[in-house]
Amino acid sequence: MNVTQQQNAAPSAAPGTRKWTRDLAPYRKPSHRRSIFEIAVTFLPFAGLWFLAWAAVYLGHWELSLLPSALAASLLVRLFLIQHDCGHGAFFRHRLANDWVGRIIGVLTLTPYDVWRRAHAIHHAASGNLDRRGIGDIDTLTVSEYRALSAWGRLRYRLYRHPLVMFGIGPAYVFVLRHRFPLGHDRNGRQAWISAMATNLAAAVLVGGLIWLVGTGTFLLVQLPITLLAAAMGVWLFYVQHQFEDTYWAEDGSWSLQEAALRGSSHYDLPAALRWLTANIGLHHIHHLASRIPYYRLPRALRDLPELQGVKRLTLWQSLGCVRLTLWCETQRRLISFREARRKDRAARAAN
Repeated sequence: MNVTQQQNAAPSAAPGTRKWTRDLAPYRKPSHRRSIFEIAVTFLPFAGLWFLAWAAVYLGHWELSLLPSALAASLLVRLFLIQHDCGHGAFFRHRLANDWVGRIIGVLTLTPYDVWRRAHAIHHAASGNLDRRGIGDIDTLTVSEYRALSAWGRLRYRLYRHPLVMFGIGPAYVFVLRHRFPLGHDRNGRQAWISAMATNLAAAVLVGGLIWLVGTGTFLLVQLPITLLAAAMGVWLFYVQHQFEDTYWAEDGSWSLQEAALRGSSHYDLPAALRWLTANIGLHHIHHLASRIPYYRLPRALRDLPELQGVKRLTLWQSLGCVRLTLWCETQRRLISFREARRKDRAARAAN
């Protein structure tokens, strides 16, 4: 086993759930002052960059709006991650504060907070469970499931997994269209529709007010790049945190919440500026171990608990290779590409 493999291997004698609960408990308590500060240093620059992008378009230099729009998109992702912490009850001590801040930010991110919170809770409760896939995660088929599909089914899955769809068309569809209608939430249908329609109404009022101020064309030139780029960045972050080669998937009977956190969630080791913009979401293994820790306390937990520092570490460069990984190989217990699956099929046919 080489050094990289040793760093990425989950500890063979990993501390038990009770120990992790005890060790991570001191980091769970949020600071209201710090949380309000985090909102201010995210929203105010976002609003300022939106104004700069508008000014560039207004003065007839729309191409100059692209840089502030890109930076504003990054801050919109950061606002989404504040909403994410609110959904876990991690940003403020009181549930009402978390929920209403999350709902307000959801208008900016075009994400119905209550709908998303429920789906994301299911994701945390079932991440890496082969028998509980389908809600709040990236659709992932096993090799045998893919082989059993019809030609049309395989084509649909390949299109879904294509980078242009996964990080381009897909994010635009999810945030602009799919979030407007909470289909598939039968158990909690009424609350889901109330959340979605309230978010839609508030977003319509906000958009209508901005169009009244700056005009339809100017608004679209400013807001569309921000929305589409932020959606793509958000999906990329969610994707790479669980879709890496030696991630963790297991059948329900052998699935473990702790193993899913330590082996199925990456330590996405980003440069400092990107860590700030992504609100430390790269420390995803710690987040899955203790989702009530505010994101601004995650780095301290990592520093204080050395056994977490090398677990599933993934650099920015290494993460680019995750795009090709599309199928879970049941025999090798890892994600593989379509090409590798074809090679396995050819080898099996040749052996027979």
